[in-house]
Amino acid sequence: MKKIIVSAAALMSASVATAGSVVFIPPAVSAIEEPARMGGSGAWLIPLIIGAVILLAITTKSDSEPLPANVGQ
Repeated sequence: MKKIIVSAAALMSASVATAGSVVFIPPAVSAIEEPARMGGSGAWLIPLIIGAVILLAITTKSDSEPLPANVGQ
C-alpha cells in the first residue's frame, strides 16, 4: 500500500513538472509604420520665431533717458 501511494505521488509530481513548455516563445510583434511626413511641414518655423523674439528683446534699445543718480535726495 505504501509503495502505491509513493508511486502515485511520484507520478503526479512528474506530470505537473512537465506540464508546460520549457522553451519560451515570444508573441509576434506587429510593426507599426509612421506615416510619411511631407517636406513642407513648417515645424522649423516655431524655433525660428522664438529665437527672433528673444533676439529682439535682448537687442532693443530704450528711448527713455536713464534716471540721474541723485534722484530722491
